[in-house]
Amino acid sequence: MTVKSVLIEIMNKKVFVSLFCLLCLSGSINAQEAEKSDLHKRAEAVDPNKQIASARSLFIHAFNDYANKGRTRQGVECGIKATALYYRENYYQEAFDLLRRVDQIITESKLDNAEMSALRYQTTKERLQMYVKLRKQPNAQEQLNSMERLAAQANDESVANDLLYTKAIFYYTFGQTAQGNAVFKEMANKLTAQKEYDKVDEVFKTLIANGRKSNNASLVAQSYSSYIAWKDSTSALKRADEIGALKKQIADHEASIAEKDSSLATRMVFIIGLGILAAALAAVLVVGAIILLRFILLTRRQKKLIVEANENNALKAKFISNISAQLEPTFKKLDSSVPEVKALLAFSEHIQTLSSLENTMDEEVELEEVSIPPFCESLIEQVKDKVKAEVSVTTNAPKMSATINKEYVSHILLHLLNNAALYTPAEGAINLDFKKRSAHTFQFLVSNTGSSIPEEKREDIFKPFVEIRDLTKGDGLGLPICKEMAKKMDGDLEIDPEFVKGVRFVLELHV
Repeated sequence: MTVKSVLIEIMNKKVFVSLFCLLCLSGSINAQEAEKSDLHKRAEAVDPNKQIASARSLFIHAFNDYANKGRTRQGVECGIKATALYYRENYYQEAFDLLRRVDQIITESKLDNAEMSALRYQTTKERLQMYVKLRKQPNAQEQLNSMERLAAQANDESVANDLLYTKAIFYYTFGQTAQGNAVFKEMANKLTAQKEYDKVDEVFKTLIANGRKSNNASLVAQSYSSYIAWKDSTSALKRADEIGALKKQIADHEASIAEKDSSLATRMVFIIGLGILAAALAAVLVVGAIILLRFILLTRRQKKLIVEANENNALKAKFISNISAQLEPTFKKLDSSVPEVKALLAFSEHIQTLSSLENTMDEEVELEEVSIPPFCESLIEQVKDKVKAEVSVTTNAPKMSATINKEYVSHILLHLLNNAALYTPAEGAINLDFKKRSAHTFQFLVSNTGSSIPEEKREDIFKPFVEIRDLTKGDGLGLPICKEMAKKMDGDLEIDPEFVKGVRFVLELHV
């Protein structure tokens, strides 16, 4: 599939989404017009990938039915869908003829000028897509100019945003990358300024999808790096918004408390006359009320922050997992002998593994009884051929069994042993030990001689996405994945701070 065909397919999907939003937002649609006809429903029920002619015919019948009944907006929607199905099979003459009929019913409708312009914007965009597919740049440019005029007349923010997106796709299609990047940046900045962060996310996902579907690994990597950079820059804006909202909430509560304090103080004038005991009691009640109000305020604020943080983490994990899952099939079609492609394949796999672990953290893992000595020896055998000259690789495990998740423990220990093989100098030593700490706690320890990890970096090595890396030199997700696996087994993975002859990792598990 070429970049051109991918972009056109994405634009096809965008026009349906944009038209649907336009129809939903129109306040003048009456109850009868808002309901889809039986022909419309039947057309949407047909899978165009399997029965394209049938789907197209039904949409045309639905268009004619709507046109006869004066239901212009639904008619335009069905006409545009039928047009897309025409040129999908290269029936361009029929597609252009149908669009002329759609424009005719728009002209004959009783809609106001803004609504008519918004609908004609959609039909003009469809023509643009056909000329792009036909590689007729002058004709496509002419349609784009008309779209700019119609978008101005429609005076609709969603249409204006769609125009920016369409211009970016136009420039990218005809190799005008600099102009495409400029429009894309303008669109992202505009949505960011409007605090439409979710829409900017969607824009970046679209650009990444373009690179994925066109097998452009470089574009995917560049787009993803730009997305991460944008995400970091907007985090500060989001925090500022949250802090501003919290400050306003605090100010409101403090004003409320001040009003109550004033009211209580007024009442105190009358209470003083009842005696010292009554006055002391009132003072205690006032102080108690203030403490209680502040406690309630703090509790609600903390609860809200926790909920928002959990929701953001879940959305982030889901988004990253979806992106990686969409990229993986395309990456596998590329030449895996190329270092960049190999790195992207590994990165995609790591992203999916990490997201899966985060999303299933509360699910129980399967356990089995494993004899420890042969288990440890089999792991040692897998790394012996990777160590440097005269490096000793040994295991020290007592003759006993333990109940573990063999898949997760094997993954963690092999990752640690492979790292040790990479960083242990010649004539060094690598050890895999097993120790039982209590009736329900045991540890696997992987140690190697050589350089130790600086203390200031020990916490960061278990955190994903701490820095943007050159993927060909590693994505830094290996240890974070091992950490998540350990947590899912009700355990933990840490660096032994008391080990000074190199590095020792401690995998502690609880039965």
